[in-house]
Amino acid sequence: MDHMQRRSVAACAAAWAFVAATSPLLAQGLPDDPLQRRCWLDHTAERTVVDLREPTAVRFSNLKHGYTVRSPVWVEFGVRGRGVIPAGNPHDKAGHHHLLVDTPLPVAHRDKIPFSSTHVHFGKGQTGTSLELAPGPHTLRLLFADHDHRPYFVFSREITIHVVAARGGPAPVIDPARFAETCAAWYQDTVSTPRPPGKDVYAKNLRSGESVSSPFVLSLGVMGLGVAPAGSKTKDSGHFAYGVSTRAGVPVLRQELSDGRTEALVELPRGDYQIELQFLGNDGSVLLRSAPMQVNVVRQSP
Repeated sequence: MDHMQRRSVAACAAAWAFVAATSPLLAQGLPDDPLQRRCWLDHTAERTVVDLREPTAVRFSNLKHGYTVRSPVWVEFGVRGRGVIPAGNPHDKAGHHHLLVDTPLPVAHRDKIPFSSTHVHFGKGQTGTSLELAPGPHTLRLLFADHDHRPYFVFSREITIHVVAARGGPAPVIDPARFAETCAAWYQDTVSTPRPPGKDVYAKNLRSGESVSSPFVLSLGVMGLGVAPAGSKTKDSGHFAYGVSTRAGVPVLRQELSDGRTEALVELPRGDYQIELQFLGNDGSVLLRSAPMQVNVVRQSP
């Protein structure tokens, strides 16, 4: 290891030792129930798979076409190839999300996206939302736009979800005699359950204790604040960073997503690791931090 490498590892160790000392004690782990745990792990690969078919794309991080859910519905936004920044801040490589509910794409695609109940704006740089929907089928599509609410040519495929009831009643239960069918119902209800209120930084697609193949996608979310590239000086916003260390605490890598990205491509050798997340202010100060999340890399793609 040369002098510069030693300095880099030492700096990484110092930065993340502070995080480890002041982080919450526990990250969200796998379900305690054996059937729920099996069901959750059956979907790990699809949540973390690397998809580079389009260099720039938006998608729903947690929902898929045909899901059956209860209301309110938690909807998470993913974007690849661009950063996120609140509305009103010109940036040629960043923008913000809009959710089209039961409405088609705008015909005049260079006009400003209207403000309405079917054109929901997330101009604070949000990464997700809780959506109240009446029972029945609903179409959803994400549309990414610039500082002036004019669409980029970046939108998700339209999906249809089916709202069957309001939350508050019995949640779906997995029946071992009908595992595939009831696992699907439980999983769809679980990933669409609204997150607790308050400020938090979290991994959208991983829980502590999961095993992944490398490389894998780490999808990041924040509650109570918006995303913006470093140095943008927008109010109540920041950007993501993450650090990876061995289970013994030896730093492996650290990456700061200073351009406002909300997804990272992580490549690691096989082994056991812990991942810690930070949400940094535009001046680099730590606004939020997560507890260490245990991840096992079980194989590497050729």
